[in-house]
Amino acid sequence: MEEEYIKLIFGLKLKQIRTDKSLSLFGLSKLTGLSKSYLNEIEKGKKYPKPDKIAILSDKLDVPYDQMVSLKLDKNLAPIGDLLQSKILKEIPLDLFGIKESNLIDIVANAPAKVNAFISTIIKIAQHYNFSRESFFLASVRSFQEANNNYFDDLEKSVLKFVKAYQIDLSQPFSFKELEDILIEEYGYVIKDNELSKHEALDNLRSVFVPKTKTLLLANEIDEAQRTFIYAKELAYNFLEIKDRLYTFPWIKFDAFDQVLNNFYASYFAGALILPNAKITTQLNDVFAKETFDKTLFLKVLGNFNASPESFYQRLTNILPKSFNIQNLFFLRFTHKADTNKFYLKKELHLSHQHSPHANETDEHYCRRWVSLKVLNDISKSKKEHEFDIQISNYQQDGMRYLILSSATKDPFKENHYRSISVGLLINKQLKRKINFIEDANIKTETVGVTCERCTIKDCKVRQAPAVTLDKAEKNKKIEMIVEELNDKFA
Repeated sequence: MEEEYIKLIFGLKLKQIRTDKSLSLFGLSKLTGLSKSYLNEIEKGKKYPKPDKIAILSDKLDVPYDQMVSLKLDKNLAPIGDLLQSKILKEIPLDLFGIKESNLIDIVANAPAKVNAFISTIIKIAQHYNFSRESFFLASVRSFQEANNNYFDDLEKSVLKFVKAYQIDLSQPFSFKELEDILIEEYGYVIKDNELSKHEALDNLRSVFVPKTKTLLLANEIDEAQRTFIYAKELAYNFLEIKDRLYTFPWIKFDAFDQVLNNFYASYFAGALILPNAKITTQLNDVFAKETFDKTLFLKVLGNFNASPESFYQRLTNILPKSFNIQNLFFLRFTHKADTNKFYLKKELHLSHQHSPHANETDEHYCRRWVSLKVLNDISKSKKEHEFDIQISNYQQDGMRYLILSSATKDPFKENHYRSISVGLLINKQLKRKINFIEDANIKTETVGVTCERCTIKDCKVRQAPAVTLDKAEKNKKIEMIVEELNDKFA
């Protein structure tokens, strides 16, 4: 273990022993002859006492010396020791989330039983759902995005600096060739197109970067939009001078949280470069100004950029909160294999709170009334390049209504596999002020649930499973009411 964590564990143990013996810091100081400030520094994990001082503490507290210096914690602090030994606090830059490690340890020291219960619960949940280190890091990045309303002004400004430095005309859609020239001439890249296809096991990779020779290997199957995005990400790593990075897209291995976070920064930069803020805002204003939804105009806006529908929808989650003050929205990406009944929610983002459609880890059936699933069904049958639909989703259980825009495309790397991208906007007074077509009668309204197992919709023709979870909750509520009545009757 690192020396710093050894100090923290000793401090936790000392505070626990002192508290168990009902001693104040002042009392322990008087008992041992060690200064109160020195003991306070030890308990906070800032100092580790010398052997002679440990011997004094051991003698006066009547605790064996070996027990004092052991890294093994008592049962009620054991999970905290596990957390410290896992080094997870070192891997995640707590300051990014406004947390000081010392403050976190203070909380642990001041409420060990409560904090222990919380950490134990987190560990058990992680074990139960096989919540991997990768999942934890991705969830941390997502929380970081949500905490910042998914808008990063410093990255937006960096894109504008890049555009000025390399004289890129953002008023016109630029081709990947323009970015390729910068990578080759400015940063010394070597780009090879045919190597990855020689290896069957790499069929899911779009690119591999070899840092030693600055060689970028690309899959043959990528289209122009994907190539442009990969080039833009590589330029981001170089222009932002990011050294600690991931080398494959999609990534398959990481060594630290910073690599996952830097991957997000590079992706954000790429999206902001390919889909310029000012240009997309102007074009969205035209769409939102109309009294009825103009599907042709919206799809034209989507096609005006050399970007995939996924990049476009993700960029909306940056621009809508900032430029239109539409703060309540979600982003979902589903995958689906044709001729199956399985839909997988692979990516989600929620601003400014957890909205109704969200991932579940209990193998429940997502509501088939969602437009996100409808477009997947449609494209798997039509074999079109792109399916689009719009829907107003009415969630009866929480009284929320959302305007949903959804696109589905084929997965170019997997035969008979498709993915849908959706952005949902909470319908409230603010949205009605910003989007004129919100009352368009031609937009289909659908009453929906989250999963079939929790759905209140009666006689649903597309239901995949009975509402067992909801029925159980209602039964428990009924039992609770009867118990209350009995308490009143026999009080």
